[in-house]
Amino acid sequence: MIPEVARIAGTRRETADTWTLELEPPPGRDAWAYRPGQFNMLYVFGIGEVPISISGSAREGATLLHTVRAVGTVSSALARLKRGDSVGVRGPFGSVWPVEEAAGSDVLIAAGGLGFAPVRPALVALLARRERYGKLILLYGSRSPEEILYRREIEALRRRLDVDIDVTVDHATGAWHGNVGVVTSLVKRAAFDPEHTVAMLCGPEVMMRFTVAALRDAGVARERVYLSMERNMKCALGHCGHCQFGRDFVCKDGPVLRYDRIRERLAVREV
Repeated sequence: MIPEVARIAGTRRETADTWTLELEPPPGRDAWAYRPGQFNMLYVFGIGEVPISISGSAREGATLLHTVRAVGTVSSALARLKRGDSVGVRGPFGSVWPVEEAAGSDVLIAAGGLGFAPVRPALVALLARRERYGKLILLYGSRSPEEILYRREIEALRRRLDVDIDVTVDHATGAWHGNVGVVTSLVKRAAFDPEHTVAMLCGPEVMMRFTVAALRDAGVARERVYLSMERNMKCALGHCGHCQFGRDFVCKDGPVLRYDRIRERLAVREV
């Protein structure tokens, strides 16, 4: 429950209301240790703390990345932090993406909006050992072109021949000439072997429900689909009960959960 104090090594503005914070390890710790899919509790002194997914590391683990959208009191305060400021950190917490288990399979990653941040470390890990996997597919949806997360990274990945990337937006603006529509439409035209595909999904729950339906229609088994179910996490330890999702506590049993374990609850409103 006691946070360590980390220093902000740098910040980067991703969109109009979203920033990536780069954190140095607390004194006495040489590097950050985490696994793709986990999250930290970030504490702004005098204001409060919030759970934020780990979106990767930089400089070979010497610093840790968290992408934050300024939507509330604490997240807005995090977005205002500058290089040299301090922040409290607890973690890492939570379950992980099945990166190791997916070896030998095609891997399809579907993300919506800020949901790209929690799944980004899995993508990085897959690319780092690309020879262990079959086809690698990234499907990403955003509300508008201006809100596309990690745009420069996506553009760089498009130049690779060993990963298939498809991006869509809900509403086209400006000079956008790409796809318009929901992520589900991208699943229908993606090329993968459904019997040997592991899918990793993160985004709004409605997006994930329809994406799962599209994957099931394509022939992907329930037990090969994983979702990040971040919701209402407050303490990260399962004590406060805010994250209870039926029989699971998302902060302890998740946030990454296998679809066949939670599929009945996904269809129930306000669970």
